[in-house]
Amino acid sequence: MTQTALHVVTGKGGTGKTTVAVALALALADQGQQVLVCEVEDRQGIAQLLDVAPLPYEERKVATGLGGGQVFALAIDPESALLEYLEIFYRLGRAGKALDKFGVIDFATTIAPGVRDVLLTGKIYEIARRAAKPSPAGPAYDAIVVDAPPTGRITRFLNVSTQVAGLAKMGPIRKQADAITAMMRSAATQVHLVTVLEEMPVQETLDGVAELRAAELPVGHIVVNLVQESLISAGTAAALASGELDTGAVAAVLAEAGLPEPAAPLLLAQGEGHLERHQLQESQRSLLAENDVDTVELPRLDGMDLGGLMDLAGRLREGGLA
Repeated sequence: MTQTALHVVTGKGGTGKTTVAVALALALADQGQQVLVCEVEDRQGIAQLLDVAPLPYEERKVATGLGGGQVFALAIDPESALLEYLEIFYRLGRAGKALDKFGVIDFATTIAPGVRDVLLTGKIYEIARRAAKPSPAGPAYDAIVVDAPPTGRITRFLNVSTQVAGLAKMGPIRKQADAITAMMRSAATQVHLVTVLEEMPVQETLDGVAELRAAELPVGHIVVNLVQESLISAGTAAALASGELDTGAVAAVLAEAGLPEPAAPLLLAQGEGHLERHQLQESQRSLLAENDVDTVELPRLDGMDLGGLMDLAGRLREGGLA
């Protein structure tokens, strides 16, 4: 069996990275693939988006793609991952659960965030290894999609061997961290960055691309989400920009249509605001274009249901992500 493809989806809060991660999983399933989509931030965003029960620390089927593939979902939390780790490597069993009861596990993952990330990414690593080595723990997947931490933390999250360098020079934790980092830097992995066409998210995305490349982590696509299409024609935009379309001209058109002329200043202000937002979008789009990263754009949809997710999945597929 071929190596499992790993798609890591990150982005600044509010850009819709969970929506993109689920849509990408559906896009891959539409091609007949067996896909796992997992989250690591304990937000239950995947469950809310798909309108299913909260996800446990257990792989659960949540959707079927149009091409016959299946989507499974998993919520990974560091406490459960550490208990599993202690059982697999040290056979602690009940003793590990006793540590959890006394708060030792929570204490350890709080004071050593590098260890926390090793546990979270370690679970993903163990699942990905099933493609090469069958496991009774669960099915092998063609692809894994990770709803990952925000852009500002993604390099540290993926580059775990650097994080634990001061904590573990050798032993199973260091060995696990090195193996995870090797997987994250492999040709089977892509890190996709989700943004919107606003100044702060775009700058954070560009900084994220630079940090990922410096850490030798593979950058996939930039997904520009929530793109607002223009509501005015090119001619109207030009007239607004030049000042040719003023209050008097708008009032005259309203009068001909039998509408109240006092609405003209409000309409003109809304039009100018709309034009300003689109000029900002264009400037941010130009900044992204200067970066040597493939980009795909997704529209702003009214509400989000399974039909909307399927629409976004199709656009991601057309953009080359699946």
